[in-house]
Amino acid sequence: MRRIWAFEGGVHPPENKQQSLNGPIRKAGIPDQLVLPFQQHIGGPARPVVSVGDRVLKGQLLAEASGAISAGVHAPTSGHIIDISDQRIPHPSGTTGPCMVLKPDGEDEWRERRPELDLSQLEPEAFVAHIREAGICGLGGAGFPTEVKLATGDRAVETLILNGAECEPFITADHILMRERAFEVVEGIRVIGHLLQPAEVLIGIEDNKPDAIEAMREACEGLPYEVVVIPTKYPSGGEKQLIQILTGKEVPYGGIPLDLGIVCQNVGTAAAIYRALKKDEPLISRITTVTGEGVRNPGNYEVLLGTPIRFLLEQAGFDPATAHRVVMGGPMMGFELPSLEAPVIKTTNCILAAGDSEFPDPDAEQACIRCGYCAEACPAQLLPQQLYWFARSDQFDKAELYHLSDCIECGACAYVCPSSIPLVQYYRYAKGKITQQRADTLKSDRARERFEARQQRLEREAAEKEAKRRARAEAAAAAQKAKAAAAEKD
Repeated sequence: MRRIWAFEGGVHPPENKQQSLNGPIRKAGIPDQLVLPFQQHIGGPARPVVSVGDRVLKGQLLAEASGAISAGVHAPTSGHIIDISDQRIPHPSGTTGPCMVLKPDGEDEWRERRPELDLSQLEPEAFVAHIREAGICGLGGAGFPTEVKLATGDRAVETLILNGAECEPFITADHILMRERAFEVVEGIRVIGHLLQPAEVLIGIEDNKPDAIEAMREACEGLPYEVVVIPTKYPSGGEKQLIQILTGKEVPYGGIPLDLGIVCQNVGTAAAIYRALKKDEPLISRITTVTGEGVRNPGNYEVLLGTPIRFLLEQAGFDPATAHRVVMGGPMMGFELPSLEAPVIKTTNCILAAGDSEFPDPDAEQACIRCGYCAEACPAQLLPQQLYWFARSDQFDKAELYHLSDCIECGACAYVCPSSIPLVQYYRYAKGKITQQRADTLKSDRARERFEARQQRLEREAAEKEAKRRARAEAAAAAQKAKAAAAEKD
């Protein structure tokens, strides 16, 4: 039996997962319109390649990836582009962002699809390019473009880890995927394994998912993949925490898993890779958990990207009177949605219509009593109390010195805080300010560089003009002298 390591900190919140596991994956259907943000991932926004009025086919590229870290957007169904403008996006601020609005025509007509790829004939660069073209990003976390993780260059991969932990309360999208579509996950692992050629493949699943564990083990039978059952503890599904649990190795500060010879992918991402390379299906839908006391039929839905959240909730029997608040994500890392008109995007793994008992209003923030519970709960082994004081007093340089960037915003510190301090909000505030300061500094540096370059150019041009003027003067003087000498001879 494989040895399991422990990570520091962590908590055990109520799981509340059974509510959404009582039935199979359901189709959410096609809404009247789909709102597709150009940015549904970490990195740069996609660039539109179609125009208002165009008829598009299912799977057709609507916006291409721009820059090294980006992901394209594809049509979830056939229809017409009726608008390209700023629309509501799923963000805690309720802000708007550039989006494309697609009006479905009801035909659900696919674009022409290529035959299944022969992976043995693909060079690694072409392999990664196909994943980029499919618009795939991580489906279990922040949505980092997948091809970036898989473009390992000449760096050897010792361990490929598939993340099936799904530790966040209420969320069961990965659980039901492994239970019902284990074949797709395993075939996706085979595709990734063909590219990376890892020495070992580990599939980490928490022990509160016995049916998913059994299904994955059956699908892996005869293959050199190991399903590793890990203890249920939040946040064991964090990338760094799962790596530590399965290998005993810690990702160094400022480093990435590949520095240890490790690549980690979500099981949902693996299934999306299988569909993209084997079936030529770009990422146009995902499984999303809809649960909470505010819906009569909680469950997991295969939903088209761009589907308005209100439409998805209605498929589950949404009761606004019972729903105290609607959260995208789980209660630990999710955020309350200011508007239900925002669309489902690639990273939408859960819509939680929570009742009063499930998600009560937080108590009023009180003074920190320096109990140290937050430090004990922190899985990143940080000092949340110190980071809180630095963030609150805008001492961002000190927050960086205490490794604020290592905070994974899991919410474990806030969960155990007896003073009801919203610690994660302070950390997000500080991170946002630091990012803005860096952007301002970069902008200032570039402006200075442009100014200095202009000054150098002006000085160079002035020097060149002066040199030309002197040359002309010297030539004129020489000519005058020669003329005078010629006159004397005459």
